[in-house]
Amino acid sequence: MEKKIKVKICIGTLCYVMGGSELQLLEEHLPEELKKRVDIEGSICLGFCNSNEDEKPPFASVNGKCVSRASITKLINQIKKELEDGLH
Repeated sequence: MEKKIKVKICIGTLCYVMGGSELQLLEEHLPEELKKRVDIEGSICLGFCNSNEDEKPPFASVNGKCVSRASITKLINQIKKELEDGLH
């Protein structure tokens, strides 16, 4: 059985208004070959807001790794990277 990539999307107010609302459509934008390899869930807060001044909302995480200024494209690229890293 293939290992799934876990994506958490912050749906807290700050992330939501800073573009996180768009991230909820990630599954619709995933290439077909990735859809069965990814679990997506929302989270009220991922706790990244206060962790580093250089990182800005919206936040998401891919296998526990913070993705700041997250976009659908950024998340898909990070998912692909996680899958590639898992092969090595």
